[in-house]
Amino acid sequence: MTHQDVANFAESWGLAFLFGMFAIAIIYALWPNNKTKFTKAAHRPLDEE
Repeated sequence: MTHQDVANFAESWGLAFLFGMFAIAIIYALWPNNKTKFTKAAHRPLDEE
């Protein structure tokens, strides 16, 4: 396996892997059940204890 083979593999499958991870992150962030968790986390610095 040469450096060129590794580079070609990384260019093709690396892009697919990063796109998949990006899609998973967007789906997780926009999932309806996570809205309350993210709202609580956003207001946590403003809460006085």
